[in-house]
Amino acid sequence: MSRMRWRDRSKVERVEWQSRFTLRVITWVFFLTWSGLGLIGSVRHDRTSYVLSIGLMVVNVAQCLLADRHTNLALDQYLGRVRVPRALTATAGSLVVVALGLIAALAATGSIKHGLIAMPLTFAPMPFSGPYALQVPPRTFLRRGAVCAVVVIAAAAVIVRPSGGWFAGVALMLAVAAALSLLCFRCSAWNLLVMWESEHAREVEARLAVAEERLRFGRDLHDVMGRNLSVVALKSELAVQLARRGRTEDAVAQMTEVQRIAQESQKEVREVVRGYRAADLGAELAGAQGVLGAAGITCTVTGTAPGLPSDVQSALGWVVREATTNVLRHGDAKACRVTLAAGPEDVVLTVENDGVAAAGGGRAGTGLAGLRERLAKVAGTLEAGVVDEGVFRVVASVPVGRDRTDGPGTGEDDGDPTDTADTGQDRADAGQDRADGAVGAAPSARSGQAERTGQAERTGAARRRDGGR
Repeated sequence: MSRMRWRDRSKVERVEWQSRFTLRVITWVFFLTWSGLGLIGSVRHDRTSYVLSIGLMVVNVAQCLLADRHTNLALDQYLGRVRVPRALTATAGSLVVVALGLIAALAATGSIKHGLIAMPLTFAPMPFSGPYALQVPPRTFLRRGAVCAVVVIAAAAVIVRPSGGWFAGVALMLAVAAALSLLCFRCSAWNLLVMWESEHAREVEARLAVAEERLRFGRDLHDVMGRNLSVVALKSELAVQLARRGRTEDAVAQMTEVQRIAQESQKEVREVVRGYRAADLGAELAGAQGVLGAAGITCTVTGTAPGLPSDVQSALGWVVREATTNVLRHGDAKACRVTLAAGPEDVVLTVENDGVAAAGGGRAGTGLAGLRERLAKVAGTLEAGVVDEGVFRVVASVPVGRDRTDGPGTGEDDGDPTDTADTGQDRADAGQDRADGAVGAAPSARSGQAERTGQAERTGAARRRDGGR
């Protein structure tokens, strides 16, 4: 896996990195505070005691080094990515047996002055038991841990021959080690697993929402075009048959009807596309709060602007949608504030968010360029940039109280190939541009066509009546 910069990681990936680092460090902390402090000052000053103590420290260091890799792989196995090699698990377990043997030797030779040997005894199984708690179910871990504790206590009774109170102390220390392993490792891994499942659920939900919108759009197009195309095919076939029989006027009448149906279909398709890509301001504000809230970003919306024209609402709705996308994609925002202020002459929409690096906050993107083009169609303006340390602000102003110089669309949201907020919307924009171009060429001939259509229909009807007679 290639190394990623911290700023390029998602929030769940950052939490996972922190969990891995914490679980790896905690083993070293227990080694220094338990095993190290338990031996320093309690070992007798003779050669045998020094050799056994140094040997135990070396084994503990080897346990900690191996536990770093064991912990990473065990966490990956718990998250369903890889499996821990059996050789690694066996090696870690063998080091525990060696450490316990050295502790038993220290106790049997009388190398320890007092009862602080219980601290290295508690630490000895932890470098192995922590990662192992992630490899097996909790009940299996506790059952096998109890068996191992019984074996350790029995071996100690044969080798050391301690008193009855010593057995209770050893059992208590091993129980503490097992409990700490479950609490520290298993609970941390479970929290991380829940976060990843929630992240995957959000991704699946987003993909399903896109798929559902595509199905809706396809269903609307089918409903609009299915019947009309069927009629066009039938009338075209009828016109061909009439032309072959020499009834040219009837064929012209049928093709005129085909032309009329085609023009109506163009109009209906344009209305479907316009409805598909229209952005309602109220719906976009509510959607922004929901999306940002799900991402852990506090979003507050203040102000209202009732009675805005539909084209102004659509333009401002696109501003909210693109600004929300930028908040999610760029920086590490914790809070976002949306303010809508309506005055006698204009309405101003302001979106502010924190967590933006000053070096990259002022870079203009294609999404903002697309917003400026949309706002220009309603005589609006857009300002965007870093206004304070880590604060990015987008301000959109649209006049409503005086005459506005609209673009060619006059209230329509024409296609914008530079808008990167939603690729599906871009495709819809391109589709409407083509429909607008086709329909725009028709009005010049529409009045003459209507007159000729009526005349052809009347002529066709008269011929059919004559034929019937």
